[in-house]
Amino acid sequence: MSANMNLDKEIAAHRSNEVTQRGTKSQAYPVNLPETPAGAASSRQFVTPLDRWIARKMMDLVGNPPVVVRLWDNKQVFAKVENPVATITYRNRKALIKTVIDPDLYWGDLYSSGELEFEGDLVRFLETIVYNLNSAEPSNLFRRFIWGISHRPSINSHTKSQENIYHHYDIGNDFYKLWLDRDHMQYTCAYFPDPAISLEQAQAAKLHHVCRKLQLKPGDQVVEAGCGWGGLARFMAKHYGVRVKAYNISKEQVEFARQRAATENLSSRVEYVLDDYRNIDGKYDVFVSVGMLEHVGLGNYQELGRVIQRCMKPEGRGLIHSVGRNRPMKMNAWLERRIFPGAHPPSISEIMRIFESNDLSVLDIENLRLHYAKTLDCWLERFEAQRPEIEASMGEGFIRAWRLYLAGTASSFRIGDLQLFQVVFANSRNNAIPSSRAHQYAAKAAAKSELANA
Repeated sequence: MSANMNLDKEIAAHRSNEVTQRGTKSQAYPVNLPETPAGAASSRQFVTPLDRWIARKMMDLVGNPPVVVRLWDNKQVFAKVENPVATITYRNRKALIKTVIDPDLYWGDLYSSGELEFEGDLVRFLETIVYNLNSAEPSNLFRRFIWGISHRPSINSHTKSQENIYHHYDIGNDFYKLWLDRDHMQYTCAYFPDPAISLEQAQAAKLHHVCRKLQLKPGDQVVEAGCGWGGLARFMAKHYGVRVKAYNISKEQVEFARQRAATENLSSRVEYVLDDYRNIDGKYDVFVSVGMLEHVGLGNYQELGRVIQRCMKPEGRGLIHSVGRNRPMKMNAWLERRIFPGAHPPSISEIMRIFESNDLSVLDIENLRLHYAKTLDCWLERFEAQRPEIEASMGEGFIRAWRLYLAGTASSFRIGDLQLFQVVFANSRNNAIPSSRAHQYAAKAAAKSELANA
């Protein structure tokens, strides 16, 4: 029997006991409540013993983290919590019940709307919750409190992919400028060879790291699938003397990328194409994709492999950089529906669908998980520093949602729920492959020089 059914039975039994003890004066437990204004307590709702029992049971099922929980009467559910990392206040019964019914989706909605008030260290709180859930029994309903509930994700057809990208990336270049690195506008994992370097230096180090793995040389023809604001394409052309054709379906990103290329006198060496990766044509020495695979959709992986096989020269090489997981899992419902529609962080076994049926050989896999946790820490710090400007244009609900997204993702990388894979590959009959990894790591003097000039 599932944990959900067990909980339902316990609630029913507890309610029955309460009715028996209080006789005809007992109130029927309300199920369909009217909406309560965000951030406001409902004066028409009494807190019953059953409400408190549900809240205690909920916290018990997430491992009783050091969190103070208050209900809409502003009284603590537990008498005392030692060294709390956070205080959560439920503003109405409906918010509490939603958390019980579908925590993976509704907790984020409740936090964003203000029906659930949060005080404390959000990243540490989420790390604690995820750690406790990962240590719990797999059948536990609240093991899915933040991540992994089963639901039907969006399908990434040509049209749906455009809608999904618009939802996240076309909300305004000015918004992203406020908290991404200033030099290259990288919305992907940075690389910190020295933990003390700035975000700008770490993003430049990431770009060099990718270029070295691809063994770029002057004159190479490179195709990029999903180019963001075009920073990698410009970097490759400027520092490695290659020509790049970069595909992207975000209109705002492509317009920005073209303007920056013109400003930097790189338009003759970098072409930005407003089109889907499935329409890539031509033959190239190098295929590269950084941060796009998460949006491709599992059902399209073999087709992506066919695109790579079709466009890569016999002695070509490629790299895919993607958020991933240690095992196949569906994406968190709230993140997939509210922040990243259609997204899916794949496991290594899922990524292999790209290569196995398309005669492509994997040469190297590197996991940069903790580098992404640090990157997200930097983004969250900058995001909070720009809160007044963002809130003025986007509103408080947007601020809350994106804070939860950034903090939750940082905690998930740190706790090990998410990984960051860089996969280097080539055609299976390509014998012009490196005999070691020496080309990936520059000498210390060269690395210091690159960081100084970043």
